[in-house]
Amino acid sequence: MRKIVLASNNEKKVKELKNMLNEHNFEICSLKDENIDIDVVEDGSTFEENALKKASEIYKYLLTNNKGDALVLADDSGLEIDYLNGEPGIYSARYSGEHGNDYANNIKLLDRMKSAKGEERRGRFVCALALIGNDTKEVIRGTVEGYIKEELMDGDFFGYDPLFFYPGFNKTFAEASSEEKNSVSHRGNALKELKKILIQL
Repeated sequence: MRKIVLASNNEKKVKELKNMLNEHNFEICSLKDENIDIDVVEDGSTFEENALKKASEIYKYLLTNNKGDALVLADDSGLEIDYLNGEPGIYSARYSGEHGNDYANNIKLLDRMKSAKGEERRGRFVCALALIGNDTKEVIRGTVEGYIKEELMDGDFFGYDPLFFYPGFNKTFAEASSEEKNSVSHRGNALKELKKILIQL
């Protein structure tokens, strides 16, 4: 069984990707599973550049360690708000200044949007997936449109999910089941395209 290494140290993201890829005939592993301790600097100017850099650097490591038969899948994703000229964008995970502090990121976003009303609160999640292998180099983008709520719901949720209201469900991504969210999310839409590629490998 061919292996796909997920180039991420974000446990919530790894869990989500594993769940969404579990029907395919691949062994899905995280960096932790492979004992890879590499923190790739995300200094690209787009989601696609960052995803490609992460996948490429981890794949180089696998080649160096004679594991080049594996594929590497990297994800770079975030939230874009037109009212904020695309913020938080590629800085979504560290919008508040502290990487991975979801609560602080949400609070800063609410503060920056306190004057926005109606359609001004429209935004989208963006996901760029990069798949690298010895005979493979693919970059895919997926998006989903929604609105930013004016108040943060209580609880421990993933990213901006508690603020992202999806009209099709009439609720936030945090309130949706994982099955519901995965069926329409930016990551889900990107993975639908990725799966077409995986079938051929």
